[in-house]
Amino acid sequence: MAEARCPASCGELIQGWIAGGEKLVSCPIDWYSDVSVGEGPPARDERPLSRRMLSQVVAHFGYRPGDLPPLRIDCHSTIPIAKGLASSTADIAATAVATARLLRQSLDEVTLAQLCLRLEPTDSTVFQALTLFDHHTGACHIAHAWQPALGIIILESPDTLTTAAFHQRIGNERLLRQADQLDRAWRLFQRACSTESPRLLGEAATLSAQARNQLLPKPAFDALLRLVERENLYGINVAHSGTVVGLLLDPRHHDAERLLAALATYGILRHYPRQHISRMVPGGVR
Repeated sequence: MAEARCPASCGELIQGWIAGGEKLVSCPIDWYSDVSVGEGPPARDERPLSRRMLSQVVAHFGYRPGDLPPLRIDCHSTIPIAKGLASSTADIAATAVATARLLRQSLDEVTLAQLCLRLEPTDSTVFQALTLFDHHTGACHIAHAWQPALGIIILESPDTLTTAAFHQRIGNERLLRQADQLDRAWRLFQRACSTESPRLLGEAATLSAQARNQLLPKPAFDALLRLVERENLYGINVAHSGTVVGLLLDPRHHDAERLLAALATYGILRHYPRQHISRMVPGGVR
């Protein structure tokens, strides 16, 4: 048996029309999909995309049908589905690496991303570094070495939205109208990484979140912005094709429990009945 785990993402730090097409930078967090692959019959609750990924990896390494015994995939994940937390990318990326390990092989990040993209749009959590990524084609991946140590309060709405459903509602024309705003967010993001500034990173994420809120409004968004300013948080980020919101903070100076109490006092939590205290971590499959 072989194992692997891939982090979820609290939405995206930035996402939109950047450098000629839609791209994103995921926000990997310490919440994982854990996958094991070994000999045995398929589990009854097996996820179809995970089986398709296993078949892709087996073929990638030159095995033909019948060369291997039946293989079983066990996925253990509490990441909510269809909320913008990159649950599907976490499942299939971890499945790919666990399968490769079972075959005593390895997958580099670019190959892993391409295998995932054959199945669906893919989050940049497959890369260890914070990476600007064309999540539809994989044609662009620009990595940044800085690993910020940010705390995050994740606000989970009861609503769900899949990436496919979002893109049916919002066409490229509306994304193109925001290209200038996203270009500013992208330049801020690059400055944040080059200077290792959490404050600039929060500004970039907030600018991107404000642009996306024009297309996909989040409940109590203006109230959340006011709280960010009042509490001197780094900023706000959102799931750009999902429903979660993240508050970016300094875990050394901001008390997450006190902030949650403030959110309740201002009536914001009625829109987000589930909350999670998390932190940013490096991306990539472990």
